[in-house]
Amino acid sequence: MRASMEQSVRTEADGVVIRRALVVDDSRLQRRILTASLQRWGFEVQEAASGDDALRLCRETPPDLVMSDWMMPGLNGLEFCREFRQMARDSYGYFILLTSKSDKEEVALGLDAGADDYLAKPFAFEELLARVRALLRRKSESKSPILKVADLELDPISRRVSRQGKSIRLTTKEYALLEYLMRNPGKVLSRTLIGEHVWDMNFDPESNVIDVYISHLRSKVDKGFDVPLMHTLRGQGYLLADDSQQA
Repeated sequence: MRASMEQSVRTEADGVVIRRALVVDDSRLQRRILTASLQRWGFEVQEAASGDDALRLCRETPPDLVMSDWMMPGLNGLEFCREFRQMARDSYGYFILLTSKSDKEEVALGLDAGADDYLAKPFAFEELLARVRALLRRKSESKSPILKVADLELDPISRRVSRQGKSIRLTTKEYALLEYLMRNPGKVLSRTLIGEHVWDMNFDPESNVIDVYISHLRSKVDKGFDVPLMHTLRGQGYLLADDSQQA
């Protein structure tokens, strides 16, 4: 039993490697429902009733996947996510916030705190599994070599980004957006494609969330450098390319 708890589960379901999960919710019923579903999919699951308990479990056994309710007494899901990211330094674990909040500003707040995805209650468990597949697939892809576009570099393993040797600090969602752009250099990526691949949710085309993140990313990637790499094609989408690729 001890050996099995110290190793990631190697079971595969639909081509996805299954690993440890942590369910965090002050509702025992909600925890049990999520735990039962995750166990059916092959996860080893731990439960926590608060953000404080969850942090303690994360220190003892780093999870590959965290599903946390937002509204909890004490350390809430948003605060827990921030603490988790600070502790993990983005080196492990995907984080999904489960909440009844639906305001786009609230969604952006959760993503800025370090959440990889956001799922509004009530949700279908099939949708939850699809999100988990997408996150684990992204983890598998992160083993690729260093990505380079002109003088911009991204290391998927250390999650470090630099340009001309100068380190660029990004939020979790800014990093995910840049990684997607750098895996598709010179390609025009529509808002719908970006929403599906980076946010892993049914993206609302009326939302300006992607525009906001593109603007933040452009200020960090291009500001202070002679050659702009991030480009907007009105009515089509966005792309990452140097001037020679724009010809």
